[in-house]
Amino acid sequence: MVRRIPRWIYPLALALCVLSAGSVPAVQAQGQPAAQASFAQPSFAKLVEQLSEPGGFFDTDNLISNEKSYLHVIPRLEQGGVSGGVYIGVGPDQNFSYIARIRPRSAFIIDIRRDNLLLHLLFKALFAESRNRVEFLSLLTGRRVPADVERWRNATIDQLVAYIDAATPSGSALSGRRLHEAIRRFGVPVSDQELATIDRLHAAFVGAGLSLQFQTIGRPVQSYNPTYRELLIETDLKGRKLSYLASEDDFQFVRSLQARDAVIPVVGDLSGTHALAAIGKWMIERNERLSAFYVSNVEDYLFRGGVFGRYMENLKRLSHSDRTVVVRSIFGRAALPETVTGYYSLSTVQDFDDLLAGYASGKYRTYSDLPRR
Repeated sequence: MVRRIPRWIYPLALALCVLSAGSVPAVQAQGQPAAQASFAQPSFAKLVEQLSEPGGFFDTDNLISNEKSYLHVIPRLEQGGVSGGVYIGVGPDQNFSYIARIRPRSAFIIDIRRDNLLLHLLFKALFAESRNRVEFLSLLTGRRVPADVERWRNATIDQLVAYIDAATPSGSALSGRRLHEAIRRFGVPVSDQELATIDRLHAAFVGAGLSLQFQTIGRPVQSYNPTYRELLIETDLKGRKLSYLASEDDFQFVRSLQARDAVIPVVGDLSGTHALAAIGKWMIERNERLSAFYVSNVEDYLFRGGVFGRYMENLKRLSHSDRTVVVRSIFGRAALPETVTGYYSLSTVQDFDDLLAGYASGKYRTYSDLPRR
């Protein structure tokens, strides 16, 4: 599944790895065994295949985000009325927190690494097999699912974290043959080698638990990279804990979107010739508009690779409205006045039309030219 790609694409690894309007009713009745829920439709695998490009290799695990500031943009999204439509994002499960707030009808998670697609198949299986947040987090980290699982629906995120931290790793109940069968039901062709990769990704969550951190292969973990625990209990700039696991309502929305096969992982290069263009065509055919594009700090590496213009051409193909925004992250710019004390990353929002117009006028010639606020 891996092809040779131009040398300039390899730095994109870091960038990609730092990386129904209204509520959709839960698809599983309270008390119904999770395994009885039907979470896959034949069209899911076909869409993944049709939209994806050949993948490339990168040197990061891409399991969790290293953007501790990722929720700081939520008040701006609320203020701008960013909701519904189609959501596009890069990277792992921080996307679910944005999805929970925006409540799109469909979401596409695009990454040049095929391993990111495999990781999202793991997440999809976990959603399918979990009745609520505590079961999802228990299966993800290989902790015992509490016998009174239904009583945890109103638990706070701090209570969930405390439970997982106190529980002894015992190996996930969703592993081995059961996990492989769950993933194969989605219909996406996955080789035995790729199933082994999914097992390895899952084992990392089980082994480290909530202390898991983003890591670049061959280099030590950076002290400023947050743990998974920190990401789950992180707040927005109003002090609200708004990760997708912080409330049962948010979790169930993402879960129901997964149940409708409306969270589509795609292998693709943001400056490539197929994936984003194909998503744009899919949107036009269904009269859908983009609500938000979470791009992390990919644009930095697109500028470095000299392909930012190709990325902008792809963006022009995405139907959007005057409320559509781009969410980006900036790293290592501690001197910026917008940087919040104690955070290595800065998360910002820009109007989509402003980005397109600024580039067209020659305003954005380097990554540093892009708005910081």
